[in-house]
Amino acid sequence: MSRKVIVTAALTGAIHTPGMSPHLPVTPEQIIAEGRRAAQAGAAILHVHARHPETGQPDQSIAGFGRILPALKETGAVINVTTGGSPFMQVAERVAPAAHFRPELASLNMGSMNFGLYPMQARFPDLPQEWENAHLEGSRDLVFRNTFADIEHVLAACSPNGTRFEFECYDTAHLRNLRHMIDRGLVTGTPFVQTVFGLLGGIGADPEDVTLMRAVADRHLGDEYAWSVLGAGAAQLRIAAMSAAMGGHVRVGLEDSLWAGPGVLAQSAAEQIAAVGKVLDGLGLSMASPDEARGILGLKGAEDVNF
Repeated sequence: MSRKVIVTAALTGAIHTPGMSPHLPVTPEQIIAEGRRAAQAGAAILHVHARHPETGQPDQSIAGFGRILPALKETGAVINVTTGGSPFMQVAERVAPAAHFRPELASLNMGSMNFGLYPMQARFPDLPQEWENAHLEGSRDLVFRNTFADIEHVLAACSPNGTRFEFECYDTAHLRNLRHMIDRGLVTGTPFVQTVFGLLGGIGADPEDVTLMRAVADRHLGDEYAWSVLGAGAAQLRIAAMSAAMGGHVRVGLEDSLWAGPGVLAQSAAEQIAAVGKVLDGLGLSMASPDEARGILGLKGAEDVNF
């Protein structure tokens, strides 16, 4: 049997803004439709953010997620609720939806970092809404805060509900932070490690960066973890291909990249998933189903969530 690769689709995120692409889902109806397309294309996990329907700004309210999660659950995919929210938010706001809805999976950023979005101003100089430009320019002086106390807060709020975590690691130190939490007994079971490449402030997106993060993860975590990658922007598919060839899983979606190829906007994450599928076929691999992903990651099952 071929090895099963978990494909995560990050549907909308909090980085890109509506003026950057007409295909970025913003309203609940659009986000739900995007999740359905991604699940039909083969995504086992849907990574979920909410947005204000009128402006497209990140929305980390319980009500905002309540308009999305029940319909996404109907796809059968594993639902992964962000606790990252937006880098401009504090941890109490960011964790509220995951603590309330008790999903099978939630994201958890494993360290503070500079978070530079402002280089996108060169590509998108004429964004239509004032907040979009402020969002990019404000990142020049932005630290995405994820202190040890913040990480402990998220773990304490969600772990008792049986929620497991997608540990988002943007640099090698974040892997060491994860090891620290494991050693303290705050993280149990097989960790699901999402290594992030190509965001300014974190590790780069060169092949050497991928092999370095894999080697550091192996050193700190041994063989008792599930490894996945996401590549930002143009790095998305080549980073995914490296992970698949190295025994890992992959994440795609319009949160991480708006593109389906050089200069070609993706109309949906489903296009990116199809491209990953071709890579997996060429390597003799196949996409994991949602239930196969649940088995690999040791998740509690969709019957025990609060939506």
